[in-house]
Amino acid sequence: MAAPTPATVRHRLLVQKLRRLREEAGFTQAEVAQAMDWSESKQIKMERGNIPVRIPDVRALLVHYGLVGPEHRQETDAVLQLARDARRKGWWHTYGDAVPEWFEPFLGLETEATSIRTYQPELVPGLLQTPDYYRSFMRTSPTTSTTEEIERKVAVREQRQERLETTGAPTYWTILNEAALLRPPPGENAILKTQLAYIAERSKLPTVTVQVLPFAAGLHPAMDGPFEILGFPESLDLDIVYIESQSGALYLEEREQVGRYNGIFDHLRAKALDPEQSRALIVQKIKEIS
Repeated sequence: MAAPTPATVRHRLLVQKLRRLREEAGFTQAEVAQAMDWSESKQIKMERGNIPVRIPDVRALLVHYGLVGPEHRQETDAVLQLARDARRKGWWHTYGDAVPEWFEPFLGLETEATSIRTYQPELVPGLLQTPDYYRSFMRTSPTTSTTEEIERKVAVREQRQERLETTGAPTYWTILNEAALLRPPPGENAILKTQLAYIAERSKLPTVTVQVLPFAAGLHPAMDGPFEILGFPESLDLDIVYIESQSGALYLEEREQVGRYNGIFDHLRAKALDPEQSRALIVQKIKEIS
């Protein structure tokens, strides 16, 4: 499915809670829409998380679902606070157009994820990129950005990376295809050398695991491209698979879909070198760069 616009974890928790309250009250979506005097389409989009939820609408829904009176005060206050939190803008909004609109939902999810697992076949993942590596990659684009635009994007990258060193950092597990270690920017081997040294150093962080999938591993189930699995503590139903393309992104949220990618990641993890062997290979590649 295409990315919903307000894809923060708080928003997803809110719509999950509202959907559960409706079901517990015994109403269909059509019945609620009629009672609220809005379209059934709005109700469906609201419960799917595709549109923001206005706080007055949340209040009206809580009353309709029977959550009135002092005995429900604690629950209604919690839902309303969740609704307020879901509407807060994320840190990335201060960077303006350095963050494409289609990428904003991912940043909202990444910022609140407690675990991030990723497979990257060609490119070093963003959370492990050095500024110079990312600048060189950006300059390969056929629609070249200005130096100012690139620097704003670099600043976004660096702020994302800071979370790996903070209290409450997510567990970050990346599997890199060996090819990603062998692609220097055109004529800039020194940048690749620094990049590999950075990966080796970051792999020593207590919450970071780096594995290399060597060419010798042969064919594997992720031959069709990279993916990320974002995990959250509140509910297994919130885990999400993120697949990025040149002009947009795909988010997979169904339990069966997430389970498939969990299985693929486990398969890759088993075929890849272990973390110590992976670090040794990266160090070896650094020595081979002239």
